[in-house]
This record gives sequence, C-alpha cells and structure tokens, in this order.
Amino acid sequence: MIRLGEWVAPVRLGSSFRWLLGSTWASNLGDGFSIAAGPLLIASLTRNPFLVSLAAFMQWLPVFIFGLYSGAIADRVDRHKLILSMNWVRALTLAILTTTLFLHVVTVPIVLIALFAIGTADTFSNNAYSAIVPLLVEKSELGLANSRINFGWNGLSQLAGPPIGAALFAIGMAWPFAAETICAVAAVIMFTRVVVPPTPSQDGEPQHIWHDIRDGLVWTRHSPAMLALVIQILTFNITYGASWAVLVLFSQERLGMGNIGFGLLSAAAAVGALLGNATYPWVERHVSLANIMRYGLVLETVTHLVFALTTSPIIAMIIMFFFGIHEANWATTAMSVRQRAVPNELLGRVSGVYQVAMMGGLVIGSLIGGVLATHFGLLAPYWFGFFGCAIMLVGIWGRLGDIAHDDAQSLAAGDTND
Repeated sequence: MIRLGEWVAPVRLGSSFRWLLGSTWASNLGDGFSIAAGPLLIASLTRNPFLVSLAAFMQWLPVFIFGLYSGAIADRVDRHKLILSMNWVRALTLAILTTTLFLHVVTVPIVLIALFAIGTADTFSNNAYSAIVPLLVEKSELGLANSRINFGWNGLSQLAGPPIGAALFAIGMAWPFAAETICAVAAVIMFTRVVVPPTPSQDGEPQHIWHDIRDGLVWTRHSPAMLALVIQILTFNITYGASWAVLVLFSQERLGMGNIGFGLLSAAAAVGALLGNATYPWVERHVSLANIMRYGLVLETVTHLVFALTTSPIIAMIIMFFFGIHEANWATTAMSVRQRAVPNELLGRVSGVYQVAMMGGLVIGSLIGGVLATHFGLLAPYWFGFFGCAIMLVGIWGRLGDIAHDDAQSLAAGDTND
C-alpha cells in the first residue's frame, strides 16, 4: 500500500497536494454517479432529444457565461476560500435536488436549474484549482501532478462512478444523487487540509474587473501556445458536444444497450483514460508534445466516423477506449502547458479564457447535436463530428508545433529559475 501511495502521489509532491488530490477524487467519484444517473433521470422524465441535450447545455452554459469573470475573481481573492465556498454551494444544491427526488416532486425544470447551479459553482472553483496546483509543485512535476489529478477524474468520474450511479438509479432515482452529496461534503472537508503558499498582493488601487479580464484576453492573444490551445479546444469541442449530448439516446436506440449502455461507454473511455494517465509520464519523455496532440486529434476524428457507421456495442466500446487515452493525454498536456507558460498572477484569467472556449464549444455543440438529431436522426451529430474534425484538423495541424515550442521554452526557463 505504501508503494502504491508513493506511485499515485509521491512524497516529493507534498502533503497539501495529497489532500488536494484526495478532495478532487472524492468529488470525481460523486460526479461519476451523476454522469450516468443524470442523463437517465432526464430520459425518464422526457424522450424529447432536444430536452435531453438541454441537460448537457445547462451544465456547460455557466462557463460560457461566467468563465472570464470567474477567472478574474480567482486572481483577486483568496483562492482557497473561493474553492471552499463554491464546493459548499455545490453540496447544498445536490442536497436540494436529492430531496425533490425523495419527495417525488422533481421536474425537468428543477433538474435543469440544479445542473446550472452546480455548473456555476464548478466554474468559479475550477479556475482557482488550476492556479493553485503550480503553487504546490515544481514546474517540472506538473505533468506528473496533473496526470494524477486526471487519473482520479477518469478512474472515478468516468469508470467507477457511472456503473455505480446507474446501479443506484435502478434501485431508486434519488440514491445516486444522495451518494454524490456525501462525496461533495467529503471533498470539502479534505480540502480544508490544503495549505496554499501566500502569493504577492497587487500594488496600488485595484483596477476595474473588466480591465483584469481584458489583460487575460490580451495575454492569451499574444501567446502563440495559448492562442493555439484556445482555438483547438473551441473548435473540436463543438463537434464533441454535438455527439456527446445525444449519446445516451444513441446507446439505447442505435446500439441497443439499454439503460446501462451510456455507463458502459463512459466506462470504456475511462479505462483508456486510466491507461493514458498512468503512462503519461513515460509518454511525455518519449513522444514529442506536438505528436501527442496530433495523433490524439486524428483519433478523435476517427471516433466520430466509427460511431456514424457502427451498430456494434463492442466496436463502440473499443473506440471509446482509445478515445479515452487521447482524452487523458490531451487534458494533462493542455493543463501543464497552461500552468508552465502563464504567470501565476494571470493564471486564473487565462484559465478562464480557456474554460470559456472549452465549454463554449460544448454549449454550441450540444445545441447543434440536439437540433441535428431531432430533424435528421441520431446519426447526424456523428457525421457532423467527423467532417467537422477532419476540416479543423487540417487547419490546426501546423499550429500544434507552436504549442510544443513555447512549452519547451517555458519549462527550460522554469528549470533555470529553480
């Protein structure tokens, strides 16, 4: 067990990072319950594809609305207190939703409002999280630290959580959300043990918050690496959002996998992501950063094509496994590049720009997916995803080299400063 603990979170990363990791993993497990139970709940209340896709839309919308503002707030206030308060909001919202389920008064609007509230709390806390990690570990250790954070997200949120959530939902609609509430409270308690080093305060009178937001946008615009990352995540998430928003219906009606199908597909992706996260430190040493991203985006394009063509649950699960590897590698790479390249005093704002692009793509994509599925059938979002990804991949192929070049310079500068 000691060796396993050292592999998961080496002592050199520090006790505060270990508590942060435990907190995020507890939250991830709860998220996993609702990943399966949330779409099943919506599907049990309505069979309208647009309303089903609206659930994903409401969960992603807060980042689109508040992402830039929350990033500026994360650079202004105590990030530790901000995360704690937002996590309590999340836990309270889940408790209210669970109560409506136990009382059998839940409706589609109640679920949508709860998803929006949870998404809003996550928006404010996530930007602060991304700015805290570089304060806890060295720049050279960010790839390892982020891979372990994502390992928990994939292993618990995507692998362990969804099947448990689906099983709990089969027992009673309220049980997966009650379990998620418990996990959310546990995450808050563990995060209280995290000690964040003090950061220098800004000199002079604080400027208007919109000037802070502008500074983040300007910095992003003049950073080739960050600009390329923002363009990529926006465009590819439009296609991803379109297909993912109707995946629960696709698994039931196209693949014939029943109520557990969505959870099984998520689990297959999570297994691949676990492999991707576990091997990322080795991959980072042996494969160029540009090729990690290029090969992954090719795989993402192929994933849409396979889903457009197949009716086999086995084939769908295999391609989701490989997609999971790409998803893990991309998430760790993008986060590490951002944390190494951006000055910490701007990290909340630049992360906010990235989050808006990421979730903005999902919001736009989920609406497109719902409309396409409603008017042209469940395969339409996947054909849209394939052709859209192929076109965008050609356009961004060369810019991925800019990301690799800038990251190498940032890492070298960090090593020199250390």
